[in-house]
Amino acid sequence: MPKVRAEKKSRQHQEVKNQGVMFNTGIGQHILKNPLIVNGIIEKAALRPTDVVLEVGPGTGNMTVKLLEKAKKVVACELDCRLVAELQKRVQCTPLQAKLQILVGDVLKTDLPFFDICVANLPYQISSPFVFKLLLHRPFFRCAVLMFQREFAMRLVAKPGDKLYCRLSINTQLLARVDHLMKVGKNNFRPPPKVESSVVRIEPKNPPPPVNFQEWDGLVRIAFVRKNKTLNAGFKSTAVEQLLEKNYRIHCSVHNVEVPADFSISKKIESVLQEANFSEKRARSMDIDDFMVLLHAFNSAGIHFC
Repeated sequence: MPKVRAEKKSRQHQEVKNQGVMFNTGIGQHILKNPLIVNGIIEKAALRPTDVVLEVGPGTGNMTVKLLEKAKKVVACELDCRLVAELQKRVQCTPLQAKLQILVGDVLKTDLPFFDICVANLPYQISSPFVFKLLLHRPFFRCAVLMFQREFAMRLVAKPGDKLYCRLSINTQLLARVDHLMKVGKNNFRPPPKVESSVVRIEPKNPPPPVNFQEWDGLVRIAFVRKNKTLNAGFKSTAVEQLLEKNYRIHCSVHNVEVPADFSISKKIESVLQEANFSEKRARSMDIDDFMVLLHAFNSAGIHFC
């Protein structure tokens, strides 16, 4: 009888099998395995013994255990019930068990509890919505130390004139101070992702800037659709003009201002840009102060973005 050839298994497959958990990369499960990087992230968070820490995506608990040793309490938010069981098993019957609270579910749909520090090795597909959920969270937290895909991290810290400078950059920097802390190679994860990673520190501005964020974001969104074009050209889109005309008419109606029969929103926009000296400026090279001045000019003329 011929021998049945054993199916070849990769070393990585064998390692994962030995651990007892098959990671689902489709929902961003890439476990940080290098203890030096785990320690580096915790060190950068500058934890105090009285801190409550929010950890998103604790995985098998490599970072969670070290956070529990340093903080008063850790609230870990995990989507995968299998990893929740692994995490519970890891702290069971130890003094750390009483300091750990686990929230099971999607962090984007979860009401965040009070916390002082956020530390996370995030699923990369939720990076942008999670950053803004954090920055609009109240009460304020002290800082967040987060792992992101390298390009996303570089967008967060990009300055006016940089190639990666975009709406994400200016919106984040409006609400927080952002610092790039360290680069992390793909081989520091199990299984390794297809992209390089970076760790970023985000410290919210407290008090926040005196601006309506929805108004601000409406303006920035229009300006960055074509960030290399002049603002004069960027505001000439039919969809933009229709939106701003609708908002202008609502504003006039609320304030009992009559709109002339020959009113032209495109001429109104053009005059605001010219008077504020922004007609020939481009979003790619404008900083927060520039957008503040421009938003004030539009609002003063009765043009709103939300």
